[in-house]
Amino acid sequence: MRKLKIEELGRISVEEYKRAEKLPVTLVLDNLRSLNNIGSIFRTADGFRVENIHLCGITACPPHREIHKTALGATESVNWEYFKDTLDSIEELKSRNYKILSLEQTLNSTPLNEFVPQANQKYALVLGNEVKGVDDSVIGKSDECLEILQLGTKHSFNVTISAGMAIYDIALKLNYLNLL
Repeated sequence: MRKLKIEELGRISVEEYKRAEKLPVTLVLDNLRSLNNIGSIFRTADGFRVENIHLCGITACPPHREIHKTALGATESVNWEYFKDTLDSIEELKSRNYKILSLEQTLNSTPLNEFVPQANQKYALVLGNEVKGVDDSVIGKSDECLEILQLGTKHSFNVTISAGMAIYDIALKLNYLNLL
C-alpha cells in the first residue's frame, strides 16, 4: 500500500468544478469570527461540491490572507455571496424553495443520523458563531434543527468539524459521493 501522488488523484480543474453537478446545499455562515474556520469551510465545501456559501454578518470575505491559508484556493472554485444580515440570506433562500436546516442543539432538534434528506430538495445548512452558535432569530426561521450527537464533556464540536460531518452525511444519504 502507498499514498497516491497528487497527479493520481484525478481532481478536476476550477473550470470543470464550476460546470460540474453540485450537492444541492448552500452553506450559511452566521457571524463566524475565525478566518481559519471560514477558509476550512470553503475547502470542505469544495471537497463535496457544495453549490454555494453565504457569508453573513461579521463573517469575513475573500480575498483575505488568513482565509486563503486554510482554503488553499477553494475561494476560487466555490461560489459565495455576502449578506449583511443572516436573515436576508435565509429569506432569499426560502423564496427559492430551500429548506433551512440550522446545525444547533435545540429542544426539538433532529439527530443528524436520523435526518433523511429528500431527493430534488435544496437545503441551506446554517452554521453558527463559534461562541454563540446559530442566532435565535435564525433558529426561529429554520424549517428544522439538526444536532450532531456527542458523548464527551464538551458542549459542541468546532464549526469546521461540524460542517464536515453534516455535509458528508447529507452527501452520503443523497448518493452524491457516487459522482467520483
